[in-house]
Amino acid sequence: MNFAATLEDFGNRVAIILENGERITYQELAQQADAVYSSPEAPSQKRTLIAIECDNQLASVVGYLGALRNDCPALLVDADLAAEFRERLYEQFSIPAIWTREGSWLRRSVESPAVHPDLALLLSTSGSTGASKLVKLTLDNLQENAKSIASYLSLNSDERAITTLPLHYSYGLSVLNSHLCCGATVLLTAESVTSRTIWNFFREHEATSFAGVPVTFAMLKRMRFESMALPSLRCMTQAGGRLADDVVRWFAELATSRNQRFYVMYGQTEATARISYVPCERLLDKVGSVGISVPNGRIELVADDGSVITASGTVGQLRYVGPNVMMGYADNQSDLALGDMQHGTLLTGDLAMRDDDGYFYITGRLKRFIKIFGNRIGLDEVESQLRNKDLDVAVTGRDDLLVVAVRGNQSDPVRLAADISAWYRLHHSSIRIIPVQAFPLSSSGKIQYGLLLDELAL
Repeated sequence: MNFAATLEDFGNRVAIILENGERITYQELAQQADAVYSSPEAPSQKRTLIAIECDNQLASVVGYLGALRNDCPALLVDADLAAEFRERLYEQFSIPAIWTREGSWLRRSVESPAVHPDLALLLSTSGSTGASKLVKLTLDNLQENAKSIASYLSLNSDERAITTLPLHYSYGLSVLNSHLCCGATVLLTAESVTSRTIWNFFREHEATSFAGVPVTFAMLKRMRFESMALPSLRCMTQAGGRLADDVVRWFAELATSRNQRFYVMYGQTEATARISYVPCERLLDKVGSVGISVPNGRIELVADDGSVITASGTVGQLRYVGPNVMMGYADNQSDLALGDMQHGTLLTGDLAMRDDDGYFYITGRLKRFIKIFGNRIGLDEVESQLRNKDLDVAVTGRDDLLVVAVRGNQSDPVRLAADISAWYRLHHSSIRIIPVQAFPLSSSGKIQYGLLLDELAL
């Protein structure tokens, strides 16, 4: 069984609170979810592949939960994704039925492709561009990850989480799943953390937690988050990319001073969201770490030849083993019928090292490298170095050209280029410093490096 199938077990407990104050019980949520798939407009054939155009509103939640309850494999799509990208996805995977953000069915005159019996959910590897590479997840993947997160965050039915991330994004979805798994309440809103409305909603209904990506916490720090009165707040969680060390310390110290918990976590959509976390009581000791494995999982490092690295301080590719690992990818319709290709094991593509206490540190990305005059340069390493010097930068490039986009006018480009040249022993002609007003971000708040390079026309 999974959390969607057992919603009724929590009866009249409040599952969802809407922005207008309306409360939806678990029993009502189950009934509304089933009603979506019992309507005359819904697909009549079992295992019909559908798309759900998601925003952080009730229609999306009941569409999603109803799909899980009624054995209907679903692709979650950002409702604000450009129409051309949505249509490309629907055409590529032959989607015959779409549950819209308005809460109605839209039919397309195509037949559903064959779908493996275990496939429950499809998530795009890039929600903002509608990447055609989809992650295939099972009900067990969703359930195991939800249980794992609820376990290490010590969630219970008294929790009230507010939705600060989009539901089509695996991290945002995991917040919903993990709270429904334990009978907690979710405050459903699409408002940004920069909006006064969301914090009024937070206070009025006494939310206990919120989740964010690096850009979320950077913005909150600039907004003087420490001065905001949020007496019900108990817990903050961060994932979705590396948060600058100074910001980690700032929020960890603030949380400690207020008897709150702040968790830094690491994950991938391919692992249904979470792979590791730093226990909040160790965070100040382990700034920069992605922590230890989530419950029921295992993290290890592997060398280029596939052997497991046991020594601390040695860099290797991070490999995760656990029941939340996807079935595999779908690049086309035929991939939807394939069974489990991963067998619970995921090579993350991230390079990492382990310290003597068993905590892991990401050192770079296998594919986030360029070669400059034959020297291999890790773009993540350069970016981390600059961010630790309080520079708001995004580092990209191509072979023989390192590109540093600096937001605003924080530094002298000539001086910065000279510093980078000295640090990495690079000729100045291979370095370009470019001031920008903003970085292109995905809907989940991640920097889109490829798009940035395109925009800079280099």
